[in-house]
Amino acid sequence: MTELGFLMVTPPAVSTRTRSVVLLLIHISKLIPYMCIQKSNKFLERLPYDVMTIGNHELYIYADTYDMYTNFVPHLGGRYLSSNVNITVFNSDGEPESVPVGNRFTRFTTRKGRRITSLGVLYDFTGNDVNTTVQTVADMVNEQWFAEAIAEEPDVFVLIGHMPVSFDNWPTVFDAVRAVHPLTPILIFGGHSHIRDCQQYDSRSMALESGRYMETIGWMSADLEAATGNANNISFTRRYLDQNRVTYEYHAQMSNQTFDTAYGRSITDGLQELAVSFDLSYLYGTSPQDYTINQNPYPSNGSLLSLFIADAVPYALSINNTRDSIPAIYITNSGSQRFNVFQGPFTKNDQLTASPFTDSFLYISNVSFSIANQVLPALNNAGADEKRKRDEIEKELWSRGVVDTRYKAWLEEMDRRAGIGRREATAGNLTLGYVTADSCPGAGDDTLHLALPYYSVPDFIGSNPPNVADDTPIDLVFVDFIEAQLLGILNGLQNAQNYTTADVSLYSPTLANAALGLYAQGVWN
Repeated sequence: MTELGFLMVTPPAVSTRTRSVVLLLIHISKLIPYMCIQKSNKFLERLPYDVMTIGNHELYIYADTYDMYTNFVPHLGGRYLSSNVNITVFNSDGEPESVPVGNRFTRFTTRKGRRITSLGVLYDFTGNDVNTTVQTVADMVNEQWFAEAIAEEPDVFVLIGHMPVSFDNWPTVFDAVRAVHPLTPILIFGGHSHIRDCQQYDSRSMALESGRYMETIGWMSADLEAATGNANNISFTRRYLDQNRVTYEYHAQMSNQTFDTAYGRSITDGLQELAVSFDLSYLYGTSPQDYTINQNPYPSNGSLLSLFIADAVPYALSINNTRDSIPAIYITNSGSQRFNVFQGPFTKNDQLTASPFTDSFLYISNVSFSIANQVLPALNNAGADEKRKRDEIEKELWSRGVVDTRYKAWLEEMDRRAGIGRREATAGNLTLGYVTADSCPGAGDDTLHLALPYYSVPDFIGSNPPNVADDTPIDLVFVDFIEAQLLGILNGLQNAQNYTTADVSLYSPTLANAALGLYAQGVWN
């Protein structure tokens, strides 16, 4: 039986393995400072990726997009795909021109002789910076270049993109291809919602999405030989592999001593040297316990969200701040924290992993405590009279790149299926991890796990309110990412003043991604 195999990695990581695979899909996530990304990309350039695609994190800051366009994309030799994403640059005549960040599509032939046509699609993202353009998926499939790209029938279409395989626009792309090629195998690799997911849009296609943060490596294979020259169903397999050395060595049938190659080790050594140059092992302090985002209730002593907004933010923003003596309420979005903090050394690398976003803290002064104390509940209010407004906010946040709602709903459903009794009864020697139930036949998870416990958290979190009278004027402090929503809520809670951006000022030069480190230095050191 001749099979075509695909390996999907989302987002980036450098493996010490360099043995060839047919496809690696990658999304370069902006979770570390710009200069570190620029330097770490030099190692990604050395890896034999067949296809890459663009994601939303390359588009929040024009300088990042331009760096990808000028310094990284050329190394991929036409395999970096941005079917619906453009950047505006100066052409040879000195005039501004909107051009694709990468290639719209590519065609290539595998070592086994399979002819591949690939596109790289981004979901309908609206949080991109000026001088970058994201075309809607619906408009993209009506472009002349799209018709030309899919006109020639390959052995298989490999459609990649930072777009979820469920509840998004992959069917739009799929249907456009199917209208021209009713039987050609279509393999889709999606992303963005951070979940493990699989769909089959028909019996000769599969769409796979493989988690987040390099936690999962997605494997798909298709028996194309048996489906050639007929309309038979294609036999697919897929696996969600936990990303660790044990998994690698087991599937490669190699030991820890034989798995690495000299070329791979040179990349690992280079990355370790880069980590040293950015002082990523700098020790802020020692965490006394684990702090989790969803495995402990919020608020609680084990909640990272509680630690961040109730302890770390007020502490960090008080440093060298002339407004420290004025009572304040601090508010941020819960999605600002991206990963758990574990007991033990808390380093610069841990800080960037847990709290990567460089949000600024803004404030509005002289808001009466009675009004300011209602802002957080109003932001989180999902009552019937607020449902339309909340749905609009969720839609806006999704279009700007916030995936928390969908990812956390997936975790919550996983926990619900497991149930407390079942969790206790089946624990045995299983470790905590993902327990996937998707829409494709057969087992998906490569390693059996005990489902992670899950506690829901609100979209917005706030500090403990100050102990002051209702009419006391206080500072209402919040991150710039939620400015528009907060102003709308504040104006809905009172009519004494119509607050606008003119009433907003910078509260502190300290950014959100520095708060945990400053707190650890002062309290855990």
